[in-house]
Amino acid sequence: MLNISNKRIESKIDKKLYPSFGMVKDYKAGKIFTKLLIVSFVILCCVLFLPWTQNIQSKGQVTSLQPDQKPQTIHSVIAGRIEKWHVNEGDYVKKGDTILFISEVKDAYFDPNLLGRTEDQIKSKELAVDSYMEKVKSLDAQIDALFNTKKLKIEQGKNYIKQASLKIQVDSINVQVAKSNLKIANEQMTRMEALYKSGLKSLTDFETRKVKLQELQAKKINAENKLLSSRNQLINAKVELSTIENQYRDKLSKAESEKYSALSAMYDAEALVTKMQNQYMNYSVRTGFYHITAPQNGYITKALKSGIGETVKEGEDIVNIMPAHYELAVAMYVRPMDLPLINIGQNIRFIFDGWPTIVFSGWPNLSYGTFGGKVIAIDNSISSNGQYRILVAQDPEENAWPSELRVGSGANGMALLKNVPIWYELWRHLNGFPPDYYAIQDKKLTVNKNK
Repeated sequence: MLNISNKRIESKIDKKLYPSFGMVKDYKAGKIFTKLLIVSFVILCCVLFLPWTQNIQSKGQVTSLQPDQKPQTIHSVIAGRIEKWHVNEGDYVKKGDTILFISEVKDAYFDPNLLGRTEDQIKSKELAVDSYMEKVKSLDAQIDALFNTKKLKIEQGKNYIKQASLKIQVDSINVQVAKSNLKIANEQMTRMEALYKSGLKSLTDFETRKVKLQELQAKKINAENKLLSSRNQLINAKVELSTIENQYRDKLSKAESEKYSALSAMYDAEALVTKMQNQYMNYSVRTGFYHITAPQNGYITKALKSGIGETVKEGEDIVNIMPAHYELAVAMYVRPMDLPLINIGQNIRFIFDGWPTIVFSGWPNLSYGTFGGKVIAIDNSISSNGQYRILVAQDPEENAWPSELRVGSGANGMALLKNVPIWYELWRHLNGFPPDYYAIQDKKLTVNKNK
């Protein structure tokens, strides 16, 4: 039926009795659905132009800001055996409080009077040093005395040489006088002999003159002998002077050698005293390591060694301590491709584990339960996980972080970037483009759009 008549019969037929009528298209519902599609499309277009905050999300952990505020492990400087514990896990300790006491395990330190015996040895060696010093002083006095004696002996030898020289001069003059007298006597003898032969002088006078000539010859020979003796005395005096110099040079060399030997022994003793003093101080300091104390105020978190009588090695960990006062920060990791988007002073929003949060990543102002932070440090080298670590501290202009936070808690961070329309963000993700880069200058954000 084409239903071209103006007379309608739809009101006269009960459509519930005929299921085929229910299968016929309802044109009114189609119009409503079309209107809904149009309205939804318009709303979607409007939503695409809403602002969206670009962000980089990363997971991190709560840590302390200062190095001396991080959890630390207390270890033993020396090897020992645990004798007594003074604290329990969870106890609060102040700086200098004794945590445990250990005893020696090395036989070199078993002597209970080790410090006293070492001090006695040091005193003995110090007395030995004093003795060597006195010996050196005595040798110095001996050397001075030898030097003065040598000076006098040399002066005496020079005087002997001078005397011998003068005596040679006298003897030389005597020889010349004897020669002159002998020459005159010879001339007188010649004249006397001529007078005797001529009969003017008697034989007695001639013999007297002859005897006198012989006496003068003897005097000449005696004077020459004295001259030779004087020359020998001069040579002996020079030899004696050389002997004196050599003799005292040997004595001075021997005394100086003994002096330097005493100095060497004294220096060795002083070195040994210094070494023993150092050893004494090491023993004294070592006794202070028997009581392991807290380096700062904090809480004992975990005992890594337990029981009584257990031995520990040098540098071995014994107990963990958490400082009582610390400033919180978050260490989070970002990918190398996102690192250029992070700057010092950049705002970060955090979601801490255990705190209820409603998050709209693109609309941070509408989020609830997030906390603000600022980037304070960025590592220059990559971490072992292939990402870069950044350190974020609490933002003083935002709400304070929860006081119940503990070091090691989890945190999800969002680095807030540029505000862009939603359609731009969708287009960026579809094309695989990174977020827009911007740098902080004078606390203002300057956007440099990637091309």
